[in-house]
Amino acid sequence: MWRRRASGVSLPGMAELPTGAVTFLFTDIEGSTRLVKQLRGRYDEVLAEHQRLLRAAFAAHGGYEVDTQGDSFFVAFSSARDALLAAVEGQLALLSHPWTDGVQVKVRMGLHTGQARASEGRYTGLAVHRAARIGAAGHGGQISSRRQRRPCSRTRRKTCTSSSATSASSG
Repeated sequence: MWRRRASGVSLPGMAELPTGAVTFLFTDIEGSTRLVKQLRGRYDEVLAEHQRLLRAAFAAHGGYEVDTQGDSFFVAFSSARDALLAAVEGQLALLSHPWTDGVQVKVRMGLHTGQARASEGRYTGLAVHRAARIGAAGHGGQISSRRQRRPCSRTRRKTCTSSSATSASSG
């Protein structure tokens, strides 16, 4: 199914925003200001290629592109597995790509699963803010996530998992 973005770019993806427990993915190029200064007019080509590579990975795993600004993406997935696979595929595509002038494009990615309110093609809620913070805390080439506590019943309180942060690096 194709979804038309406000920017006019057609992307394969979901017809509707995922609902319920949604996994949010935030991405950002590390050192983008340095790359702009280094590449000057050629940065546009690098940015477009970065967007093409990541959009292909997101689409291959059913991602819904909520927003993009500058060199950042905000994407929603109906499953954590699909979000993680898209992130890994995206990092591998970026790592193996022959970039102009031999530059390296390193992207930090953050994943978080939680409940959020969907309205008019957007999400609001604490889970969105947590995902953005997790993404911002990472380094280029990393995929960071935070496992949220499972809801506990009073009788099972000792067996519930605690929160923990994890990170994987592609380089």
